Amino acid sequence: MERVVQFTGPRQVEVAEHESAPLPTGHLRVRTRFSGISAGTELTAYRGTNPYLTRTWDAGSRLFREGAAGIEYPVAGWGYSEVGEVTEVSPELVSSPGMPAVGDLVWGIWGHRSEGVVPAARMTGHTLPAGLEPLAGAFARVGAIAYNAILAADLHLGEDVAVFGQGVIGLLTTRLAQLSGARVTAVDAIDARLTTAVAYGARHTLNARTDDVATRIRETTGGAGADVAIEISGAHPALHEALRSVTTGGRVVASGFYQGDGAGLRLGDEFHHNRVQLISSQIGGVPPQLSGRWTVERLQRTFLSLVAEGQVDVTSLVSHVVPVADAADAYELLDQRPADALQIVLEF
Repeated sequence: MERVVQFTGPRQVEVAEHESAPLPTGHLRVRTRFSGISAGTELTAYRGTNPYLTRTWDAGSRLFREGAAGIEYPVAGWGYSEVGEVTEVSPELVSSPGMPAVGDLVWGIWGHRSEGVVPAARMTGHTLPAGLEPLAGAFARVGAIAYNAILAADLHLGEDVAVFGQGVIGLLTTRLAQLSGARVTAVDAIDARLTTAVAYGARHTLNARTDDVATRIRETTGGAGADVAIEISGAHPALHEALRSVTTGGRVVASGFYQGDGAGLRLGDEFHHNRVQLISSQIGGVPPQLSGRWTVERLQRTFLSLVAEGQVDVTSLVSHVVPVADAADAYELLDQRPADALQIVLEF
């Protein structure tokens, strides 16, 4: 039997059981060990705010269309940070170059389910690097999101960057920005996360609730403002403060998943008067100017290589490893008490 985590309605979670499907041609079967919960994207479906629940994405025109929902409850098997053991390989794939073999530990995307039946094309080269503990493999996708924001920021040695939001992806962004040679100011409303940000390379920290963030950033940059700000919390007021914090002609990378109307975002203020560049970063693709050299696959593989080399620590970000039977408790914790958790991982 296969176990699948699903949302049956807003803030309603259950673990359903289904018969395991036969393995189709061209696929692998993977027994899940760990599956990381996204505190951003997944909570939009958990809370009922995801745009796909009320509109349809038209891939041809690349527009959302009103009038019909793209997805409906139950929303089953969300999740994009899985690691597991290959248990079956379609016979014609055996010994194919780069193809994982039975018994290999692999990372990929197959959702919060006890086993994944995954197209082989998506798993080529996805064997965990030697010496990397399995739990770390659950960070390939979130690490790629942070890495993508760094590429979009176009950072240079010695520049000042403010990273808004110090959850899991924000902390990884802080570390990658520091590795890129930037001087990082970390911004969050939770003091414990700011303390962790220092360990991840932040030179300065600011509390979004108690500090005048834009003024303080200008004080530490000789009055100019940050060269770049990366907003990764998905909160409109944080995006507004990021726009206030950069220098004239500075760049803001919007990497959060913003929900609803933009309350607190005033584009007629500093954004307009300081001619700020606003760049969208989304893991469906890399910055256009880098598309000849970088892909999402390269982002993920390179990030895991950095982890394997000891340049980025991910396992210390895991605050809770939760048996899949208790998945509802995990989502409630992230929803109601975000200060008490960082990365929650479901264990199968």
